[in-house]
Amino acid sequence: MTSSALHFSQEATFSNMMAGPIAALWQQRHQGTLQGINNCQLSWVSLTPGHSNKVIVIVNGRIESYYKYQELFFDLVNQGYHIYALDHRGQGMSQRLTADTEMGYVGHFNDYVNDLHTFITDIVKPQGYQHQFLLGHSMGGTISSLLLARYPKLFNRAALSAPMHGIYLKPSLRFFAEPLARLNDRIHRLPTYAPGQRPYYSKPFVNNPLTHSEIRFQWFKNLYQQYPQLRLGGASNRWVWQSIIGARTSIAEAKNITTPTLVLQGSADRIVDNQAHRHFCQQTPHYSRLITIANARHELLFESDQYRNIALTEICNHFAMS
Repeated sequence: MTSSALHFSQEATFSNMMAGPIAALWQQRHQGTLQGINNCQLSWVSLTPGHSNKVIVIVNGRIESYYKYQELFFDLVNQGYHIYALDHRGQGMSQRLTADTEMGYVGHFNDYVNDLHTFITDIVKPQGYQHQFLLGHSMGGTISSLLLARYPKLFNRAALSAPMHGIYLKPSLRFFAEPLARLNDRIHRLPTYAPGQRPYYSKPFVNNPLTHSEIRFQWFKNLYQQYPQLRLGGASNRWVWQSIIGARTSIAEAKNITTPTLVLQGSADRIVDNQAHRHFCQQTPHYSRLITIANARHELLFESDQYRNIALTEICNHFAMS
């Protein structure tokens, strides 16, 4: 498959596409639930139009839901794939874990990994696809990395979009973020927001660190207005220190990965630590490949066309090698 053969949704026609063919495909979705670790109810979705022998399992990031990725699902279905996606515990359409439903919380980062493994083995694997691929973004990239290390035969190939192998922190916070979050988590009887974090609020597009695409950014904000149950705000102290451990572990365990894995990063990312991607790839030099997209921000799958087209082309070409 060559890059010239690939066509994706574009910003110039975004509104018409979202209201037309993308909405029509979304109406064909199947939504289900399954029990995760500690009986947490998890929500999942599949898009399986027509016949296909290849599937992509999409693992989203913190605060996200599969509802956000309707455009991505459309683009990948048009490349001949079936799609399965899971909303993580504590966010999206899945069960929330705290009384404050807008607080980002997880008891143990490994719960995310075990939930994803349950989803794949109980829901996706029984469908019998010949070619099975994994696409994880941000926190979903960390979860995917740990899954690949612990269950090396699940997928033919994997792609990680701006994976959270490390969190981008100011130098003054790098050594204190984890112990401070641990301390705050320990001294409070109930889950609390980490310093500087708060419940959901609508952020402006100007100076956002996520994407250059105003039309996609605004669509996502409108989605939260339309479906307020999807909203998630700041992270709890426990999420912070558990996620720092999860990110560090994903690098430590990367040596166990034997699945060909593409790692994509934006050079202007200020959410995750790009240097950690290099450490990750150094641990698995024969099975990973790192590509940097110049000037792109964190949301590579939700970026302006000039960056998103590159990311999707690299992902599709990587999967086509199977």
